[in-house]
Formats: sequence, C-alpha cells, structure tokens
Amino acid sequence: MKINCIVIDDEVPAIELMENYISRVPFLHLLKSFDNAIEPINYIQSNQVDVIFLDIEMEGFTGLQFIKALKHKPQIILTTAYDRYAIDAFNLNVTDYLLKPISFERFIQAIDKLFDIFTQNRPPVAEPNQYRKDYFFVKTEYRMQRVDFDDILYVEGMKEYLRIHTKTEKIMILESFRNIMEALPRDNFFRVHKSYIVAINKIDSVEKNRITIGETSIPISDTYKESFLIMLKQNS
Repeated sequence: MKINCIVIDDEVPAIELMENYISRVPFLHLLKSFDNAIEPINYIQSNQVDVIFLDIEMEGFTGLQFIKALKHKPQIILTTAYDRYAIDAFNLNVTDYLLKPISFERFIQAIDKLFDIFTQNRPPVAEPNQYRKDYFFVKTEYRMQRVDFDDILYVEGMKEYLRIHTKTEKIMILESFRNIMEALPRDNFFRVHKSYIVAINKIDSVEKNRITIGETSIPISDTYKESFLIMLKQNS
C-alpha cells in the first residue's frame, strides 16, 4: 500500500520536519511540499493526493480557508502551534490535529489513524495461524501473566514501571509505553497523557482536561487533547 501525501506550510523548518517524518514511514509517499495554500489547489485537481499535512496560520490564505475551497477533500492532518482552532477542525472533519512542536511519537499516532482509515475497507488477507487475540501476556517480577484486553481500565506510568489497572487488580510490569501501545488494540486504547493510556470503552465521562473511569480521575495533556477529542467525535 502507498499513501500519497503533500505538505503545506509557510515555514521551511516545519516543512523539513514533516518531510523527515514522512521519509521514515515506508508506506507514505511525499509528492510535493508547498510554502503557500494557493498553489496546491490546482495541484490536487490533477494529482492523486491521499493526505495533506496542512498548517493553519499562513499569510494570505489560511489552512481552514484552503479546506473549505476544496471540492474533493483528501484526508487532512492539521499542523499548528495553536489549539484555538480545534472546534473548527472538528466541524471540518479533519483526520487529526497536531500541535507544534510535533514529536515523532505524536506523528506516528496520526499515521496509525491514517493506516486504519485506508485499510478498513480493504478485504482481509487470510494467513495461516493469524487471528486477533483478546489478551496478551505481560512479564511481572515473578511470572508471565495473562491479561484480557477487556479487563483493562487504564495503564499508568510509574517511573521505571507501568501499572496496568484492571477490574480486579493492579499489575506492575517493566515495559515501555511504546511497546505496550503496540500490543494493545488501537481501536480501543488511546494515550491521553505521557503517563496514561485509557481503554476507550471504559470511559465514564470527559470534562475539560480530565477523564473519569470509575472513581479515578485521569488527566488529559495538551499534547494529546485535540486528537483525543477528534477520536471521541469519530466514535460517537
């Protein structure tokens, strides 16, 4: 699979960063980068563009004006230093909303979402012994322990350890957030803070910068807030 993308930003360092990130993802193919939002309108009409990485605040023609001017909209990932456009982004159904400075980890979260969008309508490829598990094994201090995904409420970072909170117990494991995110099903687990991953179907309420799961209040950091709210809207 190849996903064709373009970058639109009026700042050269921002363009170069996106170009670097895109080059590190095998299935992303960068067609072209633009330093304004006028020229790409014609380019999109004559080229197959699947994804646009789009800055919002640009001189003369903003990213939001650009989106409204498109007749046929590709997937759009907004890149901006400002969080005040989040509601407008929701209304325009953008794929994700990345706040600058953008880490590669946050970029990959957006790409994971893209990958799901572009593969959800493709027929599954049958392979021997391949199936979706509903559990995984984690290494505790003394043993390998099975944990059912549906039992997990949230995962909490504890310096050198992670603590998995389930319906019945708390399990301490020596593992990185990156590895645990790769092991958990992406359609039901979301990182909302540098120290927290939550099970989406266990969320009781969301208010301002807090998530409630049972009697526990979990913070939502600014880094993940916009993408989390977009995900909630897409799942509502």
